[in-house]
Amino acid sequence: MANIKSQIKRNKQNDRRAEKNKAVRTALKTSTKKVRSAVAAGDGEAATAQALETARALDKAASKGIVPKRTAARRKSRLVKAANKVAASASAE
Repeated sequence: MANIKSQIKRNKQNDRRAEKNKAVRTALKTSTKKVRSAVAAGDGEAATAQALETARALDKAASKGIVPKRTAARRKSRLVKAANKVAASASAE
């Protein structure tokens, strides 16, 4: 346990930030899971809408440094690619 006043404050700040970042990462996982379930169900419209919402959340998390930029870009690419594939197959039928 720190006994320097500034380090005690720094530890409290780090704990608060860690909690907030954990909540954001959990929300991202949930949002991603919704896209994947819509893709699995074959609902192209819902998958596309949810993918756009998830992409926005990933961009926001990347800009705040919660998720690395390249990781966010990779996840967005994979989600949108899957959603577009389902949407294209639904419109072709």
